[in-house]
Amino acid sequence: MDGLAFFTKVFLETLTLFALLVGLAGLFIPIFPGLTVMWLATLVYALVQAFSEKMAAIDWMLFGVITFLMIIGNIVDNIIIAKQVRDKQVPWSSIIIGFLAGLLASLFFTPLIGIVAAPLGLFVAEHVRLKNRQSAIDSTRAWLTGWGMSLAARITIGMVMVGLWMAWAWM
Repeated sequence: MDGLAFFTKVFLETLTLFALLVGLAGLFIPIFPGLTVMWLATLVYALVQAFSEKMAAIDWMLFGVITFLMIIGNIVDNIIIAKQVRDKQVPWSSIIIGFLAGLLASLFFTPLIGIVAAPLGLFVAEHVRLKNRQSAIDSTRAWLTGWGMSLAARITIGMVMVGLWMAWAWM
């Protein structure tokens, strides 16, 4: 491998790893599409490798698994939170108000404000609906438990995606 090819390979792998780590860190921010960012990084890597005719069947298979994990991770995220809250008999209307409060606060302020606004929106919706502060707190606690569980699932999926890319790129 000549010097330019080596530099290009190192540069591509460094950029891809950086994007994967940014996506992984972004998983802590509820509205940041961290798994999608990670997948896009591997897509660019795959396209560059394919253009250079360096994609073997196993490489495409690993990219396929990474794609599957990204899709599952993006779906399971909302399912876990909704299931935790629905187990407390919280209606969809309150859940949607919580999601919208987080989304709008994240868009107009920062994602960190959105982290606070989502459970606060759920709390307000439940307090208005039930007229009972403790019940609204219990619903909010279920939301936060679901968020923690979904965060753990997303981080686990993200770390597996990074590991698969490392196996693909470096082995």
